[in-house]
Amino acid sequence: MVHRVREVFIYLFLAVFYKATGTVKPHCRPGGSLSPDNDHTYCLSWRLAVESNNVRAWRTVPSECKEYIENYMTHGQYYHDLNFITNQISSYADEIALSNDGMDAWILDVDDTCISNIIYYQGKRYGCDPYDPVGFKAWAMKGECSAIPFMLGLFERLVQSGFKLILLTGRDEETLGQATTDNLHRQGFIGYERLILRTTAYNGQKAATFKSEIRKQLVEEGYRIWGNVGDQWSDLQGEFTGNRTFKLPNPMYFVP
Repeated sequence: MVHRVREVFIYLFLAVFYKATGTVKPHCRPGGSLSPDNDHTYCLSWRLAVESNNVRAWRTVPSECKEYIENYMTHGQYYHDLNFITNQISSYADEIALSNDGMDAWILDVDDTCISNIIYYQGKRYGCDPYDPVGFKAWAMKGECSAIPFMLGLFERLVQSGFKLILLTGRDEETLGQATTDNLHRQGFIGYERLILRTTAYNGQKAATFKSEIRKQLVEEGYRIWGNVGDQWSDLQGEFTGNRTFKLPNPMYFVP
């Protein structure tokens, strides 16, 4: 009885507090999601859910979030986030005592990890349009992706420290191998151990499955994977993910 009276008292107190302060309790859509009445608030929550992998297998950015994602990607916050994350990666890497056998490895994804596709996605309304495999391949063939500055700096630092950098991408080796190699070199990614692309043997496999198999092969060769960095959760899931994984922000698209 006392417990029930206490609950009623707390509820009445909160009701008076909301009324007195003008605080608005969050509105919900059916199913419990935030109302898009305030697009910024809704889209901020949507991006957080995407980055924390609470929203999965999403196909496009919500149309009401186009301006929010554009602002996030182009007005500074995206780069502030990258700076913060790469500083965390560097601090971790500095603590590692490397061996002398040359088998201390670090894995980096390529698209929107090393090099940026933001110019391409500007034409796709920052992910509000459905994925266009033909259009993306045509873009990648041009080899015009710019280096992501913070990641290029991290790459150079890891190479200089003695790590063997392995670039692992789901890009098709047969059609995009040379274009990708040239693009990376033009942007300053020089000195990596290997660039591994998807061969015909892995066609049709999900990214997480393909990358798990490659990492397994690397471990069987004797490599110690100290770090693994990618913009997609599928870069970091599965087996042999490494000692630590680091997720970079990317609210523009989802790769299963």
